[in-house]
Amino acid sequence: MIGRSRAGWLFAGPALILLGLFFFVPVILAFALSLTDFDLYALADMNDLRFIGVDNYGELLRTPLFWKALGNTFYFVLVGVPLSIALSLGAAMLLNGAISKGVAFFRTALFAPVVTTLVAVAVIWRYLLHTRYGLINHALDALGIEPVDWLGDPNWAMPSIILFAVWKNFGYNMVILLAGLQTIPNDLYEAARIDGANGWQRFWHVTLPALGPVLLLVGILTMAGYFQLFAEPYVMTQGGPVESTVSVLYFMYEQGFKWWNLGFASAVAFALFLIMIVFTVVQFRVARSRGMA
Repeated sequence: MIGRSRAGWLFAGPALILLGLFFFVPVILAFALSLTDFDLYALADMNDLRFIGVDNYGELLRTPLFWKALGNTFYFVLVGVPLSIALSLGAAMLLNGAISKGVAFFRTALFAPVVTTLVAVAVIWRYLLHTRYGLINHALDALGIEPVDWLGDPNWAMPSIILFAVWKNFGYNMVILLAGLQTIPNDLYEAARIDGANGWQRFWHVTLPALGPVLLLVGILTMAGYFQLFAEPYVMTQGGPVESTVSVLYFMYEQGFKWWNLGFASAVAFALFLIMIVFTVVQFRVARSRGMA
């Protein structure tokens, strides 16, 4: 038993070391930095660095823009994550159907946006959504619909970014869900048909329960990615209009690398980290209560 234990630690050791260096150590350092007033002056002279305790967190709670960014991020996550998972599951079920042809082609085509450069496709989408020259508004004009200021109207800016993010990322979840669907035995569907279950009943009582662990994995990965919203508003809207697309990560970037309030920015990062942990724990508890994990 002792030999097996040593062998296990020997094999797991390199991964644990890397995990410690690139996860636990940065988290600890970010928390320590968030307890200081580290700024541009401290960067030039470490003697100017002061320990201020939880003052950064108190200031964070008193900053209206943080609450605005947090609300925008929640909006993005609560709308984008279910929409992305639903579209991914729908596409996976279509590709998994017995009558689908050219599965390899469509799987590659739908997955292609995932491997494209985010900034490059964000620039392309910015032109597609342009008020005067955008292809989308040209199509609406052909239908007799007035052009929409997709990225300049506070009511449309975040939905436009959600649409882009869902298009960009749903192919990744689709591949995972497709693999999960292919592991479900056909005998379960045959038994359900014999019992008189229709398509919706087979989906609700066979497909979803069998995909429970996969859906939990997809939900956690998608939620973690969507909480880290940054590149889309940075490239497409620069946080506007009227701060309607400022995310927590964008707010952190501006505080840290525009205003050089690095201690305050670390507090923002750690607050986001805690929020993501809370949401992950809630997902696990809900999944366990429903027998998905």
